[in-house]
Amino acid sequence: MYDRVVAYITWGGRLLVFRHVDLPEAGIQVPAGRPEEGEGLEEAVLREAFEETGLEGLRLVSHLGTRVLDFTDRGGGVERRHFYHLEYGGEAPETWTHNEENPSDGSPAPIAFELYWVGLDEGTELDWGHGDLLDELRSKMPSDFGC
Repeated sequence: MYDRVVAYITWGGRLLVFRHVDLPEAGIQVPAGRPEEGEGLEEAVLREAFEETGLEGLRLVSHLGTRVLDFTDRGGGVERRHFYHLEYGGEAPETWTHNEENPSDGSPAPIAFELYWVGLDEGTELDWGHGDLLDELRSKMPSDFGC
């Protein structure tokens, strides 16, 4: 079993999601990855979020929970996932493409991501278990965001 961090990045009541430009079958996801050797989980989620989005100045809001997921039937392994809420306070485009240059899973770089914002109440389905703690995130968001 290995650890993985998952970042729910919000901005104005919306959630940042992405698609793999060259691997559409990977579905819709949020930034996630493995901690590096000697790196704490909070450091890892901030680093992964920056590497996969290019957004600077992300703020860690809270740890939302941990889940164990088994992906051995999909060619993966057993993961202990740590879900975090991060907040972005700057100006961001509605959509953009960003290249991850150092994939934590060892994939060949660069990996191009098409990033965009969705409303937390839109019911967007996230793949690979990335949506497992969205209800927890929604419950902690201010009510004036319509969640």
